[in-house]
Amino acid sequence: MNEGDIISFGNLKWQVLDIKADKKLIITKDILELRWYHNEFVEITWAECELRKYLNNEFYNTFNQDEKAKIAAVTNCNPDNPWFKTKGGTDTIDSIFLLSLEEVCKYFGDSIETLLNKGNQKWLIDDENNQKRQARYNGEYHWWRLRSPGYYGRTSASINSRGNVYVRGNGVYGRPKDGGGVRPALWLKLE
Repeated sequence: MNEGDIISFGNLKWQVLDIKADKKLIITKDILELRWYHNEFVEITWAECELRKYLNNEFYNTFNQDEKAKIAAVTNCNPDNPWFKTKGGTDTIDSIFLLSLEEVCKYFGDSIETLLNKGNQKWLIDDENNQKRQARYNGEYHWWRLRSPGYYGRTSASINSRGNVYVRGNGVYGRPKDGGGVRPALWLKLE
């Protein structure tokens, strides 16, 4: 098994992002659904948002007992937005989560330097890794959410349909018209 491979787990297709000694990081190959980050338009961090609760409860419970036993609960750091200094909130312990800005830049082609250097770019990272970050929902390219904050606390960073890292982010609730794509990620214990 290698990074970039597509595997099956829990009746879904997943892309392998990272392999450690005892576990591997996987993310759904496609966007599974459209869902708001939170249930109202307020300042919110990943630690308190409704999407985190949903992923770690209802979505987690779609897996059977054997599958749940293979999902590693991990501590996720939630750094501040590197461009706008928006607070990322407290560290969280998650079984299932969204990627952070730093993780998406690390695992979908190395865009970390661009993430840390705002430079002339206004709101997004547009580089040679765009295509690697694109994801489909019902066969069409669509934008998807990250757990990191955006421009201010009522936004979460995202990846747009062209694969750009939208550091400014989208509203946690209300606009644009759909809630944004959800691509769950998790650490799977190695057998």
